[in-house]
Amino acid sequence: MKEIDRLLKGEIAVANLGSAIFVDSLRNQGKRVIAVEWSPPCRGDERLFGMLESLRREEVVVEGRPTRLDELISRANAKALETLNKAHPFLVGIGKAVDDIPGMADDLVLHAGPPIGWERMCGPMRGAIIGALIYEGRAKDQTEAERLAASGKIRFEPCHHHAAVGPMAGVVSPSMPVWIIENRHTGNRAFATLNEGLGKVLRFGAFGQEVIERLRWMERTLAPVLGQAIEIHGEVDLRVMIAQALQMGDEGHNRNRAGTSLLIRELAPAIAMASASNEDKSDVLKFMNSNDHFFLNLTMPAAKSCVDAIAGLPGCSIVSTMARNGTDFGIRISGLGDRWFTAPAPKVKGLYFTGFSEADANPDLGDSTVCETYGIGGFAMAAAPAIVQFVGGAPSDATRYTLAMYDITVGESKNYRIPVLGFRGTPTGIDLIQVVEKSLVPVVNTGIAHKQPGIGQVGAGLVEPPLECFEEAFTALYESLKRA
Repeated sequence: MKEIDRLLKGEIAVANLGSAIFVDSLRNQGKRVIAVEWSPPCRGDERLFGMLESLRREEVVVEGRPTRLDELISRANAKALETLNKAHPFLVGIGKAVDDIPGMADDLVLHAGPPIGWERMCGPMRGAIIGALIYEGRAKDQTEAERLAASGKIRFEPCHHHAAVGPMAGVVSPSMPVWIIENRHTGNRAFATLNEGLGKVLRFGAFGQEVIERLRWMERTLAPVLGQAIEIHGEVDLRVMIAQALQMGDEGHNRNRAGTSLLIRELAPAIAMASASNEDKSDVLKFMNSNDHFFLNLTMPAAKSCVDAIAGLPGCSIVSTMARNGTDFGIRISGLGDRWFTAPAPKVKGLYFTGFSEADANPDLGDSTVCETYGIGGFAMAAAPAIVQFVGGAPSDATRYTLAMYDITVGESKNYRIPVLGFRGTPTGIDLIQVVEKSLVPVVNTGIAHKQPGIGQVGAGLVEPPLECFEEAFTALYESLKRA
């Protein structure tokens, strides 16, 4: 009885498990509350949970011996992680989209995200296509470009279907210069256009005269000077450069100041030796120096060349593609090949430029989520606490986001390490099964485009991918394994 009396008369502390609905009320009454985050597996969905349990119980015959389905998945995932860690992207040159991108053609325009037609495209993607058609000389103004785009004479396909990636609208037209990246471990290549900068630029849907003039300068001056510089310098080891940038405060997606600086430092002597005029060489260096995001269009194809190496691996549950087109958010799974799983693209929560608000924002778009798919970007935010000045939050949030991603990945990078975490490797290999079981989606930081064509960037922030497309993909993976 004395023990019970002492217990009842002592200070009461409350442990709240799961929903935080009672926490504030108890704290307002002066009670000490320990909040424990918890949710039922698979959001409490009995169908999904049943499939999860089946994976851990049922067997298939592999090479004459019974093997549990989850063991089969683990082996495939381990192989994929090894491939990601051995992947070694190099910058090998600059080419022209129609000449170098596989399957590119004069009547084809590539875009970010999963497949979409002109009729469903969002404002900024339409704006970028309008600008691309004017830049190509296929149209003289917006009205003519819109008419041509809707006529069926121009084809639209995802960048991801052509070993390419594009930030935001992600538009690539035939004449555009492109970086050429080669993954030396597997020999495959990836491509991306050169970065224009921030604000009123094509990739954010702007297509004014200054946008077109900049694109033409990039084609006629920037690309030739950089292409010759790479020939003089030789190939550039991007894996080493990205790793160093992460240790200097970048995360490889929305903060690329260190990467851009390292690239300038690496290529500047060769640029000085190029045969262009001193004025042109000076303009190239000024342009690169004025654009902190210049390196983004190298981290993206570098990541693309690495994740493409795991596409089509039987039984693998690792996400091989995450991309958005401003209307749909889509993913592809290594073990399911080229099949897309989509859900409506969400809005971005973040910081807006002066004069703009969430009411102006288009839903999320772009292929830059290839960074998170590879294990950098939002997954490496702990390496870049200053990123919160651009996307919102506090420095501690950057570390918290990275730590959470270890819960949904199959392992850690051997190449990209985070100083503040004791040089722990970045969380790498998004595991579809863990995402669905824990109802925890990948963290993504991104830019924000105005919803109307022609305006451009209005902010940056964080976005939560829709869990629905992961759950749909999990169902498809389960069914494919059952048939195996």
